[in-house]
Amino acid sequence: MELELDGHAVYAYTGGKSFDASLPTVVFIHGAQNDHSVWGLQSRWFAHHGCGVLAVDLPGHGRSGGAPLPSIEDLADWIELLLERVGAGETAKSVSLVGHSMGSLTALECAARHPARIGRIALVGTAVPMPVSEGLLNAAKNNEAKAIAMINTWSHSPRATIGGYAVPGIWHMGASRRLAERQHPGVLYNDLTACNTYAHGLEAAAALSCPVLIVSGSKDMMTHPRAAAKLAATLKDVRTVSIEGAGHIISEQPDAVLDALRAFIVA
Repeated sequence: MELELDGHAVYAYTGGKSFDASLPTVVFIHGAQNDHSVWGLQSRWFAHHGCGVLAVDLPGHGRSGGAPLPSIEDLADWIELLLERVGAGETAKSVSLVGHSMGSLTALECAARHPARIGRIALVGTAVPMPVSEGLLNAAKNNEAKAIAMINTWSHSPRATIGGYAVPGIWHMGASRRLAERQHPGVLYNDLTACNTYAHGLEAAAALSCPVLIVSGSKDMMTHPRAAAKLAATLKDVRTVSIEGAGHIISEQPDAVLDALRAFIVA
């Protein structure tokens, strides 16, 4: 699905079905240096089971134009503008937001700033706050290839580094690296800085009244499950799912992620 927002082209994958704003809407929000393609399995399932799906390319990512937005707050407001543009969420609380990593912070902030449309949010691979080491920030700014290699190593579970994938012929580490390399120069540093400087996530969490799902990989080295504990304690209505053996990259165990989302959103 291609449209224009604030004078820039926007792309959102709709899961193989035409987007219908009259259906319950599920918005999938990718993480740093990624695009809509990370949600392939999950977006298709919801699109074929009674939901209108928008797996977005955030500004400056993938097939969406414009510059990458510099803050989580800006990203949250952009999601609200997109929902308004496509006519989603006109029935109160009919939109579910699903975000991974940077996308999880965006979903959290959007639900806090624009609660009228948002019925529930799912935060995958999340931590609040989400600090980024100085070494990784410096690499992202001055040697992007090195930063991508660092993230790719830390984002996968130990098993994933040697294979062991459910789908024959898939090499997740190679695919993840290539996805990151496809993004424009400077996007990674922008995204990591946005995560690092997002300072009031716990305040946003405390303001929420909608149900929240936290999905963590037990082997996540980027956003360790312990880092989500304070967030979970702050939320009023929260459930948590730990995916045993999974790292930060959701494509390692896509079925388990889908099962958690189905149980939360469809129920």
